[in-house]
Amino acid sequence: MDLDNFEQEVLNESLSSATHEISKVEAEHIVASRYGISGRALPLSSERDQNFKIVATGGAEYIFKLSNAGEDFSVAQFQVEALLHISRADAHLPVPRVIASLDGQTCLSIPFNTLDGNFIRTARLLSFLPGVPLHMVRRTVTQRRALGTVLGQLGLALRDFSHAAAGHKLAWDIKNVGELRELLSHIPSSSHRDLAQYFFENFEENAAAHLPSLRAQVVHNDLNPYNVVVDAGDQDRVAGIFDFGDMVYTSLINDVAIGACYHVSTGERALETAAEFVGAYHAVVPLEPIEVDLLFDLMAARFLATVAITGWRAARYPQNSAYILRNNPSAWDGLENLNSLSRKQAQSILRRACNME
Repeated sequence: MDLDNFEQEVLNESLSSATHEISKVEAEHIVASRYGISGRALPLSSERDQNFKIVATGGAEYIFKLSNAGEDFSVAQFQVEALLHISRADAHLPVPRVIASLDGQTCLSIPFNTLDGNFIRTARLLSFLPGVPLHMVRRTVTQRRALGTVLGQLGLALRDFSHAAAGHKLAWDIKNVGELRELLSHIPSSSHRDLAQYFFENFEENAAAHLPSLRAQVVHNDLNPYNVVVDAGDQDRVAGIFDFGDMVYTSLINDVAIGACYHVSTGERALETAAEFVGAYHAVVPLEPIEVDLLFDLMAARFLATVAITGWRAARYPQNSAYILRNNPSAWDGLENLNSLSRKQAQSILRRACNME
């Protein structure tokens, strides 16, 4: 597969397209005219979309999201419908609430005319979730367990949700990680390339064939520390989960593997902290033995996707590289730490966390 086709078929148009940015003034105008909310727009970082925090004149706060021009309208609709479904299924879950426009729409198609041409972007307005970003606070056992519990509850809320765009092809879907081998050439370090190659082979040998037979549903698919806020007064309490941009219909265990990745530590106890997260999830949504036994492979696959995609995108869009690469170093550390364990050691640790041995 040549690189152009690879970008289209595997990395998706939204990942391989540049963001056509609008100004704060334009964002303020759209929110005022279409939602009836006047206020200041503050730009926020994003991998492929454009986001603003809107501070309304009366003090209320919102998130205004503009999808990448390469993303299909149905995908944004899918994400909005999922949030509406979650609010009905479990109103206590700390996720953003969807704000309808003045004419009752939850997704807007906004045309833009620029020197680069004409394009359409999908807009939506969400409630703002206050709190302290998880990546800025000290980690604790109670916090890890709270995260596992909330992700399990989120999975339950989404269990019966369906949408026509739920199965869209997504590079960040673990089941597609084998197709990212093409990006190995963009990794400058030979030792890193060798490590990535080893885990690509591990995924193909031990996990790829099992994924189609595992239970599947729509999942959040990106519970990383930049997508979670905790309560300022009680940092063990999850105050918000946001950024549903990587949501997809896939194997349920992939969601657990992604969340667990961000709790891997070092040395012989590299998986002990992640196991605390997994055990808490299992208490809410009991995992099947085959799912637990594949967690090691799937966690490594998530790290692979991170180093491959972010390395490639940072080289392609250097102006946004700091944000794109925010999880890249820790993902390489994660692969190194998993590499310090045998697959059987890892399986044993995770089984014990789920009271399976």
